[in-house]
Amino acid sequence: MTQAFLEHANITVTDPQAFADLLCDLFDWRIRWQGDAKSDGYSIHVGGDASYIALYSRGGVTPTTNSYSTPGGLNHIGVVVPDIAAVEAHVRKAGFSPHSHGDYEPGVRFYFDGPDGVEIEVVSYP
Repeated sequence: MTQAFLEHANITVTDPQAFADLLCDLFDWRIRWQGDAKSDGYSIHVGGDASYIALYSRGGVTPTTNSYSTPGGLNHIGVVVPDIAAVEAHVRKAGFSPHSHGDYEPGVRFYFDGPDGVEIEVVSYP
């Protein structure tokens, strides 16, 4: 049997286009698809050939909660990059504040809080 892999995750956001533009800019991703979605919503699928993030909205602002204390909450998105220093500089230039830097087996990482409070982990493996 072939090992399964994660194709996508679907996240509700207030502005799918702005979030997609940021992810394309920071990670050199592309918009794979966009259009009308379930429950009168709109989605943009952004990522690469093998996987993507679906950014979904029905418009308006949704109250947020602490995902780390909410069962089923999204804690963070992890993105692997080849040059973590270059991406961190790009994240700062985009107006975000990297935090929680750390070396761990087998790589290095930092986090930043993106749009709608979605935490993004950036990681690089040697």
